[in-house]
Amino acid sequence: MLHHDSPAPSPHDADWWRQAVVYQVYPRSFADSDGDGIGDIPGVTSRLPYLARLGVDAVWLSPFYPSQLADGGYDVADYRDVDPRLGTLDDFDRMVAEADRLGLRIMVDIVPNHSSDRHVWFREALAAPPGSAARERYVFRDGRGPDGDLPPTDWPSSFGGPAWTRVPDGQWYLHLYAPEQPDFNWDNPEVREDFHRTLRFWSDRGVAGFRVDVAHGLAKDLRAPLRDLGERRSYQPAALPVDGSHPLWDRDEVHEIYRGWRQVFDAYDPPRFAVAEAWVGTSRRTAYAAADGLGQAFNFDFLGAPLSAAGMHATIDTALADARRAGATSTWVLSNHDVVRHVSRYALPGDFTKRDIEAWLLTDGTEPAPDPAAGVRKARAAALLMLALPGSAYVYQGEELGLPEVADLDRADLRDPMWVRSGGRVKGRDGCRVPLPWTSEGTSFGFGPGGSWLPQPADWGRRYAADSQLGDKDSFLELYREALRLRRTLVVDEELEWAGPRERTRQGLLHFTRAGGWHTVSNLSDEPAPMPRGEVLIASGPVTGDALAPWTTAWLRTERAPGR
Repeated sequence: MLHHDSPAPSPHDADWWRQAVVYQVYPRSFADSDGDGIGDIPGVTSRLPYLARLGVDAVWLSPFYPSQLADGGYDVADYRDVDPRLGTLDDFDRMVAEADRLGLRIMVDIVPNHSSDRHVWFREALAAPPGSAARERYVFRDGRGPDGDLPPTDWPSSFGGPAWTRVPDGQWYLHLYAPEQPDFNWDNPEVREDFHRTLRFWSDRGVAGFRVDVAHGLAKDLRAPLRDLGERRSYQPAALPVDGSHPLWDRDEVHEIYRGWRQVFDAYDPPRFAVAEAWVGTSRRTAYAAADGLGQAFNFDFLGAPLSAAGMHATIDTALADARRAGATSTWVLSNHDVVRHVSRYALPGDFTKRDIEAWLLTDGTEPAPDPAAGVRKARAAALLMLALPGSAYVYQGEELGLPEVADLDRADLRDPMWVRSGGRVKGRDGCRVPLPWTSEGTSFGFGPGGSWLPQPADWGRRYAADSQLGDKDSFLELYREALRLRRTLVVDEELEWAGPRERTRQGLLHFTRAGGWHTVSNLSDEPAPMPRGEVLIASGPVTGDALAPWTTAWLRTERAPGR
């Protein structure tokens, strides 16, 4: 029996995604069916009943395509197949059929900025001469200097080092990530049409939506002569120009590409849906979520915002306003496969920047010393806050188990190319990709019949396994299950109204209402805070009378605001 109190949305509901809860699966780390230590598609299928009971609406799969794993699967050798280590297309079809039976939708990752260097097109390009049609699908250029032995521009790779690699005939090719990930030339109509075929291929197999990797990177200014970046070499969203003039990122022309994708999406019933991974400034995000484009864009401001009442209030207001302008809904996310898990981030003192986090990882998570109990309290409060907001919530695998970052992975076990490409200055993302513990016992705690491709901490089975949390009312898993069950009964519309005096926000209390008398109150401070009288539906921590404990969120039914 599914853990749903209300029916799942109709399979023909075009707006299913607007307030959906989407569960991100990193397939290689989710469930292994054959004991080779690598998660696979049959493993995902075997755990779909767990996700249905959890109460999510859709499952988003990170890349499962054939890949040499130069970047964890984001180097795609064939966009219309399954990596043999992860299964077959028949396995994929069986997974979609099982998801449909359980009332779940399947979303997949699309990686359009770059392919693998093992993609048939890139192999053709290397075998073809300069100026050939095969090379026009990618970005090849002659080098600078008397012998062409200098890169064509000063463009840096996001993984460290230059964004150009030389081939034996003397030309250079562009890769904004690893050298094994050559960038496509999206000015080429052949590239555009081939991706339309890919979108149709998966849509025809029953895929309901797509997460678009590096959505802001496809369109580039490739007019001769190519422009150096000079002082604009930073790729941070705040450093990008707001007029779309950067040579590589967030150019206005990218939206013409997505208008073509929208035509593909709208040919289906219901229309296919997409969400953009666009690391751009807040003012530029709206265009990616436009109705004639992808439809939704990730709100990374929420992920990076300080967990304070004032900070969250401002971030939520901005995100909701942006979504209204786009005719979309906002997205809310606390963790994903690219960032340190939020239980660990919230355990650190102060408001850490990305650079601070990277420095912390290099100490194996010891300096500064985290406060794990504080991280747990804050993560539980943040989860209930996120799940109460209008829009789509994206849950990263294992966050419902309260998994922390594995910050002390041995250097010899690291697989993320960021570690090597940065010369050991950035430890990378492996710590949030450690395979899940399903059971308290076993060689890989139920991940599979063998070991796991990244080592799991020895205490994970005892502390975090799904089977040990099931039925424990104080566990992370039961908090998420109950919150998602209640969310299905409480969500009526897409509106939010702030409640209570504004000075309460300055004191650390965040309070808003949604239709039907549903109140959410978050005490994001170190002191107990007053809260309305009423029926407490769920709370992340202690509630005593009219007092909400520090770092606690509660949902309740009442019409009375605190302090009134």
